[in-house]
This record gives sequence, structure tokens and C-alpha cells, in this order.
Amino acid sequence: MSYPGPDLDPSKTRRRRPRARTVALAALVPGALVGWLVYQAVGAPGGPDGAAEPSSSTAGAPAPTGSAPTAASTTAAGDDAKKPGGATAGPADGPLRGKVVVVDPGHNPDNFQHTAEINRKVDIGTNWKECDTTGTSTDDGYAEARFTLDVARRLRTLLEEQGATVRFTQDGDRPWGPCVDERARIGNEAHADAAISIHADGAPVGDRGFHVILPASVHSGAADTRPILTASTDLGERIAGTFVRVTGSAPANYVGDGTGLVTREDLGGLNLSTVPKVFIECGNMRDSKDAALLTSSGWRQKAARGISEGIVSFLHGS
Repeated sequence: MSYPGPDLDPSKTRRRRPRARTVALAALVPGALVGWLVYQAVGAPGGPDGAAEPSSSTAGAPAPTGSAPTAASTTAAGDDAKKPGGATAGPADGPLRGKVVVVDPGHNPDNFQHTAEINRKVDIGTNWKECDTTGTSTDDGYAEARFTLDVARRLRTLLEEQGATVRFTQDGDRPWGPCVDERARIGNEAHADAAISIHADGAPVGDRGFHVILPASVHSGAADTRPILTASTDLGERIAGTFVRVTGSAPANYVGDGTGLVTREDLGGLNLSTVPKVFIECGNMRDSKDAALLTSSGWRQKAARGISEGIVSFLHGS
């Protein structure tokens, strides 16, 4: 998600100083971090880079960070992004019965066709930013918007199996957007017990790993995150811990000082939320090693499970 747009100020995403939550995360997931080191030592199935299978995307011209994906990159034959997102029978009886989770798949596959609409400025409390952006892509054209929808649909299946009611901000059923303020409003109006926005980053080559973005303390205009700070931090720390353990991925080596946690005050989706909410950048699409993971359907299933287990832990309060 590293591109100029509604949810990024590039100058604010690099090398944050560790905060008190570093200790909390260290206490939460020491076993997971050890597990990652073992994973790196022995190698993941499919090769030393941890790619379970070859890229599922079709070949395409390299796209610069933040460029609009091509139409081919969003409708490639054999793309399995929609497989987990078929009609569901609704939440099952389970431990999360009565809980509502709002899942926000970042961007939209067709945003690049609606530049006027997505460039419209919206109020995020601290300032005004573009409604939405196109997102990034891998060098061979696998779009972030395709990735986020695929992981979101897999996540929905897992949460519904636990009995949760899952609502999306968009499910590939809108021509563009929605805007970042509407994405927050959907979670608020659903009175979500937890909300998560799913992304993949567009950082320089060599920058690897995931990070979870927590809301900063913001009280300006329509934004007031103070009531959700504690719960959102708890949610984010749990997701970071389970994501490490399930996927074998390391916390980002370029933000968060190795904690996998970053606090931001420039994201409309967090600033305007009145329910516990975090973002997750699952990896860097511009790095070939991370891209090999992100384009693997097997790894995306692990990513969804890592996120799901963190949400379940949060909602269980244990």
C-alpha cells in the first residue's frame, strides 16, 4: 500500500521508534517468532523462499508502484480469487455466534477505470485525502485489489465457520471504491465487534515481511479514536502473533522495529472508526520473495487463517 493516496503518507511509514506495545508483543508471541526462525532455517515447502506454488497471476508488463493494474491483471483466467467467496448459508452455530466482524478488502479491481471518482477528496478528520486509490501490484501484474479480495473471502469462510456474522465493505460488486470514509462508516453502522482492512504493500525491493497498523490517538474534526485505542491495540497484537505463527512470515524489516506493529494517524479508515479496527499489510508486492508468497493460493489460505485466529482470540478475550 505504499503509494500516494488516501491511506498513506510515505514519510510516516519508515523506521518508527518502538513503543510500549513492543514489550506486549514480545510477551505475546515469543514462540511464534522462534517458529519463524526455524521455518527460515529448514525452508518452506516448495523452495527456500517459502513459495508453496508458482504465481497464479498471468504475465504482464511490470507496473510501477501505485500504477493502475491492467484489465488483464484483474480478470486473469484461472484466478482463484473468487473461489472462496461464493454464496454462503450464513453464520453457523459456534463460539462466535452473535459477533459481527467487518472485513475491508483494500482498494477495488476497477478503481483504475474511475480515476475521477477515486481522486475526490474526503474528510478523514485530520485532513482531506483522496477517496481511494488503485493499490499496487507485483511485477507480473498481480493486483493488490485481487489479493485483498481473495484473502478477505477466505477469511470470511473461516470466521463464519466459527459462527461470526461477516460483512464486507466491498466484494467486487461495486464499480469503484468505496471511499475510505465510507469503509469506516460501514464498520461503525454494523456495530462491529472487530474490523480489519486487508492490504499488501508496495515498498522498495528488499523490504520484506508483514505489519499490522494500529490507530494513533486522534481527536480532530469527525475523528476520535481514543475510545477504541486499547481494544484496537489488543486486536492488532493478537493478529500479529497468529500471523507469524501460521504463515511463517517475519515482521517487516523496514517499519515497526521488528515488532510487526506500526501506529499511524493518517489513515481515514482508522481515524473515523468507532469500533476496534486495524489494517494489515500482508507482505511487499514489489519484492520478488514476498511476491512469490502473495501469489500463492496456499499461502493466502495461511494468511487468512493467521488473521482469523487473531480475531477469534480477540473476540474470545483469551
